[in-house]
Amino acid sequence: MKGASRRLLWEPGEETKASARITGYLRWLAETRGLRFGSYGELWAWSTTQIEDFWRSIWDHFDVRASRPPERVLSGRTMPGAHWFPGAELNYAEHALRRRDHHPAIVSRSEARGLDRLETVSAAALAERVASVRSGLSALGVRRGDRVAAYVPNIPEAVVAFLATASLGAIWSACSPDFGTRAVVDRFQQIEPRVLLTVDGYRYGGRDFPRLEEVARIQSALPTLEATVLIPYLSDRPSTTGLRDLHRWEDLLAAPGELAFEPVPFEHPLWILYSSGTTGLPKGIVHGHGGILLEHLKSLALHQDLGSGDRFFWYTTTGWMMWNYLVGGLLVGATILLYDGSPAQPDLYALWRFAEETGMTYFGTSAPYLHSCLKAGIEPGRHLDLGRLRAVGSTGAPLTPEGFEWVGRAVRRDLPVASVSGGTDLCTAFVQSCPLLPVHSGELQCMALGARVEAYSPEGEPVVGKMGELVITEPMPSMPVFFWNDPDGRRYRESYFEVFPGVWRHGDWIEIKPDGASIIYGRSDATLNRGGVRMGTSEFYRVVEEFPQVVDSLVVDLSEPGREGRLILFVVLAPGASLEEVRPRLHEALRRQLSPRHVPDETHAVPEIPRTLNGKRIEVPIKRILSGVPPERAVSAGAITNPAALAHFAALATGREAGAGR
Repeated sequence: MKGASRRLLWEPGEETKASARITGYLRWLAETRGLRFGSYGELWAWSTTQIEDFWRSIWDHFDVRASRPPERVLSGRTMPGAHWFPGAELNYAEHALRRRDHHPAIVSRSEARGLDRLETVSAAALAERVASVRSGLSALGVRRGDRVAAYVPNIPEAVVAFLATASLGAIWSACSPDFGTRAVVDRFQQIEPRVLLTVDGYRYGGRDFPRLEEVARIQSALPTLEATVLIPYLSDRPSTTGLRDLHRWEDLLAAPGELAFEPVPFEHPLWILYSSGTTGLPKGIVHGHGGILLEHLKSLALHQDLGSGDRFFWYTTTGWMMWNYLVGGLLVGATILLYDGSPAQPDLYALWRFAEETGMTYFGTSAPYLHSCLKAGIEPGRHLDLGRLRAVGSTGAPLTPEGFEWVGRAVRRDLPVASVSGGTDLCTAFVQSCPLLPVHSGELQCMALGARVEAYSPEGEPVVGKMGELVITEPMPSMPVFFWNDPDGRRYRESYFEVFPGVWRHGDWIEIKPDGASIIYGRSDATLNRGGVRMGTSEFYRVVEEFPQVVDSLVVDLSEPGREGRLILFVVLAPGASLEEVRPRLHEALRRQLSPRHVPDETHAVPEIPRTLNGKRIEVPIKRILSGVPPERAVSAGAITNPAALAHFAALATGREAGAGR
């Protein structure tokens, strides 16, 4: 993108602007606060300087219900240490279940239950199921502050159980059933759950993966566990030999229950998410009821432009924060669409067929999925009726300009691409989309309202128009209320506030343009620095993965401060491709499109690239392994999907050949 002219892909028409929920919010500000803004930039500046006024306006505009009102909005702007809406008591689940009519709340599809089947749960039925499961959990001894751990896929039962847990003031924490035993135990053992919710297995890519042996091992590693609730998923009557304290999901659903909501303080824990755990035990990231409620109301309504007529989808598992964000669609009255299974079963049209059949209005996914569709050359818009679709959302990794342009070419010309960036840490996107702004290829549209995102130089000075560290300089309500088992807050401070005291350093490279649009270049701790020129890894991958012979890639710079080291490229080749044939063309493309200094010193073919459980490349641990750190110290095997892939990198580090040539 550097040095290239900006390519305009989409502009909102007058009808789009007039009907956007953010336009209604602007009218409301004018009518109730006497505030008028001439542009999104002006609104954002107000929201990130007058932060107490802004977040109070979100509370009022969305009619947040509290059993006890707040004493004030914010205790102080110091980070860490800012406390939001002290004195307020409320409950997230009450807001998610406001709707009690026959409007569809959930529409779902899964491989395990049949790709020819859609299951619909109305808002009224959802409330009834939550009431029953709430009663059942209460009978199992679950009380306010207890932890309910879930080893479940992205199915309606997960949503029901989460809302029932939240309604009691208990704390939810989930792992997807594709996580291995060690990964699950590393997470759940820390939080000492009282109840475990699980399935007997799952289906992915046409294959069944039984999980009850893993569940037995998980049970034995959790001494605080008093009950396990089993959801039959692969089989109606799964064998439960070896399991203890077992209860049936059907019995919880059958329990008579009254829907009630435990009032809890604004910052009372709602759920525990986890860091990747690539360099140690995953950190338990705790978010509060109120902070998530306000942040998701703001983001989903004003940025994603979702309301009661929408059908909101994000392709995710329960182990990724986007599941929590997807469930937030209930807060704005939208129908949430759940999909459990492979996005390529039976082919890459699977999710697009789901979009057609459900009348999807917002299609959310990851950048790698869109890149896969691009490489496969599929054309969903040509073969399917996607007329109700209003936007395609992308996150999880930087979306290349080619990915942006594929959506317009292969899905629909008039469809905005909502590329957004954020993280598990805040459970939101703080670099966002906006229905009032144009979309340029390869760029994120704006900084989110209430998110004072800036780019910092190494000296801690704001920079515009050049790459810098992504920082947040004012507190946000959905910042973690604390890390689990971090009583003095030391790990929390070290994670975000050590580099720039009092300023949240997120760990990404970002370039913010004068008009507020931005480009994300990848993780700042995996930066390529050649001859004093810094470059994010996403630019590198964009060049390499344009080649059809390259299925996947990873680049590592072994430079250290004051000393330039080797730049090493690893590629996974397509069947039949030869490294000897593709390597010179790769190097020439990198030389031409980036710079001569970014031609790798070594290029190796490997069978696979190690990735986290959420699908992200583990650049920094691989750099450590190549620098001589033993794999077991460089990365937790339970934090990655394919730990066997580490062997190739460890072999290279010890002087043995890992794959083909240099």
